[in-house]
Amino acid sequence: MAERADIAVIGGGIVGCLIARHITARAPTTSVVILERETAGSGASRYSAGLHCPRGATERLRRMARYSQDYYDELTDLEPRLPIYPTPLSVVASPATAPRLARTYLDTARLTPARRPTEGSLGIRLPHDSRVFRCEGAQHADVYALVQALARDLRHRVTFREGVEVVRVEPSDTDIDADIDADIDADDRTRSRDGVTLRLRTGETLTARQAVLAPGPWLAEPAWRDLVAPLAARVKKIIALHLDRPPAAGDRALVFEDDDAFLLPLRHRGHWLFSYTCREWDTDPGTAARGLTPRNTAEARACLRQYLPRLAERTLSGRAFCDAYSTTGQPEVRALDPHGRIVFAGAAGGSGYRLAPAIASAAVDLLRLPVHRPRPAPNQGSHS
Repeated sequence: MAERADIAVIGGGIVGCLIARHITARAPTTSVVILERETAGSGASRYSAGLHCPRGATERLRRMARYSQDYYDELTDLEPRLPIYPTPLSVVASPATAPRLARTYLDTARLTPARRPTEGSLGIRLPHDSRVFRCEGAQHADVYALVQALARDLRHRVTFREGVEVVRVEPSDTDIDADIDADIDADDRTRSRDGVTLRLRTGETLTARQAVLAPGPWLAEPAWRDLVAPLAARVKKIIALHLDRPPAAGDRALVFEDDDAFLLPLRHRGHWLFSYTCREWDTDPGTAARGLTPRNTAEARACLRQYLPRLAERTLSGRAFCDAYSTTGQPEVRALDPHGRIVFAGAAGGSGYRLAPAIASAAVDLLRLPVHRPRPAPNQGSHS
């Protein structure tokens, strides 16, 4: 007998878990199954630097960044022990780039020119004509640990199928249970019978009214390769070096606007992280996870050398992974079939953690969740 659910979420990373969290917040009785080939958070979420800057290159990205910032703030208010850490941050820009910062950063960033750049404990050197601005509202997270915390909270509300690979996704005519169908608006009732069938490597079949595909960089999986092909999204490698120096009190994260790079003190791990923009496209995520290549190391060190000429040559470790990038530079959240049965959420372009709450909200907006109307209490009927 096939397993059934209202909504199937394919992908158990930060985006997939927040999609499930949004669904259960809006419609608590909706049955949700999260399917993850490995364990929750073991994909790109495991390697993410987790830096959140209150910025966005377009109006849509700025709205998404603001929503996500507010969401994470509320989340930490509810659970202060979550691994989300306020991060003092400075933005470094050339004289040509600095005037654009006011259009890129949110009002909540409250960019303030710094009187003089600080070298911090690393002895960071900045170009003599650099403009430096202090930025408020930044934070970073141990994204893997955060996913574990979210999953732990979700387990009593949704079903996790970890270690279960989806090998086929196909729209199908599904006989939705009558009690579910009765709670759907009349305009959607006919379409609600067009469900989704998921074939699992375990030999099982799962049927759902709708499915949300949140695969991170795994766009080329045979199960959904043809479905996502019209998006024309591409996969790019992401590289970061680890600087084995413990951050000191007062050290600030630095965003280098002109290089699209940043230095982040990871106090919870006891070292610094330097991320630069790798230009290696169409990379297989599994291959990238094997680690740094000579080319990656040389490019990253060349960028870092501008700011830390002596320390750049001493970096001995780092991380390599991938993310999906859209053709517009903005996340993709859209239906992949004419009836809206399969929704794609992703292609965040390296900003998966930063924009995950907004991506999740937009994806759930496309779902036909049950509408539960409270029954009238006794003696509260209409009176003529």
